[in-house]
Amino acid sequence: MSLPDLNLLITLDVLLAEGSVARAARRLRLSPSAMSRALARLRDATGDPLLVRAGRGLVPTPRAIALREQVSQLVHDSVAVLRPVDKLDLPQLARTFTIRTREGFVENFGAELITRLRADAPGVRLRFLPKPDKDSAGLRDGSIDLETGVIGKSTGPEVRTQALFRDRFVGVVRAGHALTEGDITPSRYAAGEHIGIAREGMENSPVDDALLPLALERTVVTTAAGFSQALALAWGSDLVATVPERHTGRLRSGMHSFALPFPVPEFTVSMLWHPRLDADPAHRWLRTHVRAVCGVQR
Repeated sequence: MSLPDLNLLITLDVLLAEGSVARAARRLRLSPSAMSRALARLRDATGDPLLVRAGRGLVPTPRAIALREQVSQLVHDSVAVLRPVDKLDLPQLARTFTIRTREGFVENFGAELITRLRADAPGVRLRFLPKPDKDSAGLRDGSIDLETGVIGKSTGPEVRTQALFRDRFVGVVRAGHALTEGDITPSRYAAGEHIGIAREGMENSPVDDALLPLALERTVVTTAAGFSQALALAWGSDLVATVPERHTGRLRSGMHSFALPFPVPEFTVSMLWHPRLDADPAHRWLRTHVRAVCGVQR
């Protein structure tokens, strides 16, 4: 079945408001003959004459009177749907955003992000999910609103990205560890007993790759699933953890951190989202606060 011409709703709304073909034509910038043809199409579509002659003017039929308010509201709502949102009503915003992040993001940035968002919009909720891999399927199917992490080969080409901050690896040991005293050389660093961190699809970490030209190799005595596990092990032993500096700021509290004594490439942590949310005012507002929170150097 063919769909009706919805443009006729606008014509009907103006005709019912003006009660005159000539005035409706002027308002819509149409010729009187074009407006007469539109009225004829409306009569065919509705099965009702809508406007009938009474003396020198036109009067609405009972059907037209019954439709007047409904048609006016439909046109108003349609125009509102197709018009960009001028201003986001944050105090009335009630929405839950699902954010998928690597370990350390929530611990370092989550509390401040929640505080900022709720100061503007008390009805907003955040739902944090772990990020065990770089698969962007959640962004595509809409189950994830925003992700943070390092952009990888598996990131979908359609995904939008924006850099949040640069990070680097640092060494971390417990207070009182031997590496808290004296200069730390590459050999001295490599000679310690180390905690590896499981990384999806990677045999060596960038730290191991950086040690190869120096003919050095770490002795990894245990492997942890994430940064917090690695730091917990280092806190209670003589093991050395090597973790991202900014991502683990709060997790390293009370421990001794040191710059690695050899060059390791820095990396960029970005936020990622699907294009369907690119122009969404509430999502833009969320991204603005994520950038602000992550842009503060800790």
